[in-house]
Formats: sequence, C-alpha cells, structure tokens
Amino acid sequence: MKGFIRKAFLTLGCTSALAGLVGCDHRTHNCYNDLVDPCYPERYECQARRNVRAAFATQVNNGHVLDQTVWNYHFEPGTDKLTQGGQLHLAYLARRRPSPDPVVFLQTAQDVPFDPAKPNELAEKRLDLDNKRIAAIDKYLNAQAAGRGVGFQVLVHDPGDPSISGIPAGLSITQMWHSSSGTIFGGAAGGAGAAGGAMGGGGAGGARGAGATSSTGTGTQGPTGTGTGTTPGGGGPGGPGGQPPY
Repeated sequence: MKGFIRKAFLTLGCTSALAGLVGCDHRTHNCYNDLVDPCYPERYECQARRNVRAAFATQVNNGHVLDQTVWNYHFEPGTDKLTQGGQLHLAYLARRRPSPDPVVFLQTAQDVPFDPAKPNELAEKRLDLDNKRIAAIDKYLNAQAAGRGVGFQVLVHDPGDPSISGIPAGLSITQMWHSSSGTIFGGAAGGAGAAGGAMGGGGAGGARGAGATSSTGTGTQGPTGTGTGTTPGGGGPGGPGGQPPY
C-alpha cells in the first residue's frame, strides 16, 4: 500500500510538471510559449507570401497603367477624333468590374508633324493636341458611364509601345489551338484490314503482286494469279514478284 501511494504521488508530480512545461492551451501564457513560436508556421507563411507578391507589385502596376492608356492609334492621325477602336477601348475601361478605375492615361501626341524650320512649335502643338484629346476622352467616358457616379481623371504620360509583331503572335495562337490534336491508333489499320479481307478472294500473285493479295495461292510468272483467302497476304509461291505481308 505504501509503495502504491508513493508511485501515485510520483506519477502525479511528473504529470503536473510536464503540463506546466508544455501547457494544454496555446492561448495561456506559459513556459512553452516563451521557448517556441506558437504561431508557426502561419506567421512565416504570411511573410513569405508578402515577399513573393512584392516582387511582382511593380510589374502588375505597370501592366495596369498600360491597360488604362489611350494610345495615339486610338485617334485619327493628328486630330482629337476617336476612332472606332478608341471608342471600344474607352467603353471597355468604363465597364470594368467590379468598378472602373477613374484614372485614365493618355499617351502624349507623337503624331505631330515636325517642322525643322520651326522646332519650337513642336512642343506647343503637342500640348494643344494633348489637351484636345483629354477633352474628347473625358466627354466620351462621361457619356458612357452616365448615372454611375464615376468621375474620371485623364493624365498624360509618354510610355513606349509594348506591342509586338502580329505575325509571331498569330503563329503562337494557332499553335496553341492545334497543340491538343491527336490520332486514334488502329482506326486506319482496321479499315485497311477490312478492305483487304473483302478483296482476298482473288489476289494478285504475279510479277509485282500489287495491292491486297491472298495469304495462300498459286501463280506463275505471268501478270496474274489465283488465290483464296480472307486476310491480306503476299503473292503465291509461284509468283516471285509478290511482296511478303507485313
């Protein structure tokens, strides 16, 4: 009895010490939380995710700015009149979900003719055309998004055109659409076998033995021969020109 009580108290003491070290609830402040990070790995997963996204933040922002840009080719050359493509692009920006971005960018006019005799007029003509195009963009966007409570702002910048040639782009799209094509094996061979079986009644056992021939038959050196059978085969024994079956 005395030995049992001693073992019971020893077991209870060890259990209490272990519980105090580890703790049964991670929300309670105990020695275990002072030695390790109880938020592992969630805390570090969040930090790693932020680092990965931060590397692409600049690229994503630049892509969005270019997508929001109205280019020179959206206007008739040297004017502030929107082309049909320019109107479609502005309509696309005005219908963006869940809500349109109110900041729209305009490429500064690069289609202003340069006069070597009057180089100072280039900047003035470009500024005047930019202002006219800003007014045209603002007028169309307000008409397209009427009643939606969106106030658009048009900013001028001078980016490089990120487009590529249409020929390699068209080839890439064509190859992408055709890359999933395939062939059902056995279909053509089965059809050829059926045709050969139907023709097996009188195969050629002659000099060249062209076409489907009988698997068994007799023939001479002449151009024709006789044979019986139902499967495609080579020429008869007497026809040296017959081709063996494959």
